[in-house]
Amino acid sequence: MNPDDPRAQRTRARLKAAMLELALQQELTSITMSALAKRAEVNRATVYLHYPDVDALVTDAMEDAVAAVARAAALCPLDAPRERAPGPLVELFEHVAVNAALYRRMLGAHGSARFAARMRERLTDELARRFADGRRPAGWEDVPVGMHAAYLAGALVGVIAHWVADGGTSEEAALAFWRLFRTGCQAAAGQ
Repeated sequence: MNPDDPRAQRTRARLKAAMLELALQQELTSITMSALAKRAEVNRATVYLHYPDVDALVTDAMEDAVAAVARAAALCPLDAPRERAPGPLVELFEHVAVNAALYRRMLGAHGSARFAARMRERLTDELARRFADGRRPAGWEDVPVGMHAAYLAGALVGVIAHWVADGGTSEEAALAFWRLFRTGCQAAAGQ
């Protein structure tokens, strides 16, 4: 199968849409390849032709969302005041709020470990690239760039998972994360 073939792309789009629809209705662990095939109106063998398992399909279906979160995190200015979360961070949490039901399923107790790992990986890559370009907060020079980026990515994914489970507004979540992040940067810089 050629993944660039328009028919394959249409089939994958139908499978991803079916996954997201089902994920809004039930726990990921209860979604079967048969249910996905039925929802996407393809046969089960077609599902397996494109994805080896449900977790792979979940991860692919949420790739655009992960990219949006990673882009917003990478755009966040590091010198914004503690009292107001930077715009890109607010936008990131607004994106998550709009898709809270999906994020709750994906990052919850019965969610997708592969999705959570992919989200941390993309965030880590974006932040490491930003730090390597010289846009890293002061005071972290004694910590390897990759480790610093992984620490922040894990913290952000953890905060998102906690927030979508417990609720609150996107503005409150963005500000809380920003304050935690700023405090960590200031502590590292000895301020």
